[in-house]
Amino acid sequence: QVQLVESGGGLVQFGGSLRLSCAASGSVFSIYTMGWYRQAPGKQRELVARITRDGNTNYADSVKGRFTISRDNAKKTVYLQMNSLKPEDTAVYYCKQERVNSEYWGQGTQVTVSS
Repeated sequence: QVQLVESGGGLVQFGGSLRLSCAASGSVFSIYTMGWYRQAPGKQRELVARITRDGNTNYADSVKGRFTISRDNAKKTVYLQMNSLKPEDTAVYYCKQERVNSEYWGQGTQVTVSS
């Protein structure tokens, strides 16, 4: 059983920072692409950032220059450093592990940015 547990969400004021963590348990971590997605109320879930096993990254245009995804394979953890947060970043943030023919999701962590 693959388990992904997000943490680090919370309430932050405009311009603040948060670091989200996603810890994986019960799976081989290092070979899989990991991603962060978010879903705001009434909206579709969208990609925020992805990182491959080789450390290649890609970001949504809306977060480029503000967010950084990273991973620590020894700790089986992926991080999302979020800086210069805006109210439009408010959403539930989900961690995702991509495999060849399957994917796994965490339960999500709420990020709320006040204006």
